[in-house]
Amino acid sequence: MKSSFFHLLLVVVVTLFGGAASAEKADRNKPMNVESDALRYDDLKQTSIFTGRVVLTKGTILIRGARVEVRQDAEGYQFGVVTAEAGKLAYYRQKREGLDEFIEGEGETIEYDGRADTVKFIKKAQLRRYRGATLNDEMTGGVILYDNITDVFTIDGGAAKGSPSAPGGRVRAMLTPKPDNTAAPANPASPAPVLRATPALGGEKK
Repeated sequence: MKSSFFHLLLVVVVTLFGGAASAEKADRNKPMNVESDALRYDDLKQTSIFTGRVVLTKGTILIRGARVEVRQDAEGYQFGVVTAEAGKLAYYRQKREGLDEFIEGEGETIEYDGRADTVKFIKKAQLRRYRGATLNDEMTGGVILYDNITDVFTIDGGAAKGSPSAPGGRVRAMLTPKPDNTAAPANPASPAPVLRATPALGGEKK
């Protein structure tokens, strides 16, 4: 029982602060542009394997890694697996819909599912949210799954032995509340005292 409860503690589901804005919707229909040292394309399987300092862009999406394998299904949805160079982390960044905010993350492996519109960061996973140029939220764990549609992410601390990003198999999170723009204004100035005339010094005559 205790073991089962401990495992549940390793899984955290959080909705990002700041409203229901999701990832940039137009990115799904934008063309994918890739730069790499080499490419192997299989037309029959509809797969492309890019290797060597790969940089992939798709709308506001930016992906970097040592190897990127992209597959496209019959309906045109794209699926990608990004692998980092040994000792480094693969990188992902995307703008949030209608806001000056970006989501960026890293992991030894990154999986992008165009149909489900999700991104999964695997091993030494990190996820950050920036408002403008300011870091607002930061999470680390063994595996992080980010849902672009619902703007919900799930963090798993990983094995009990942990990793550099999740020591002891624990999730680490720093979450900044949304700025309160409806705060009450500063206390208004007190009204000036009203002066009243006095018939004579020392008060009224008897």
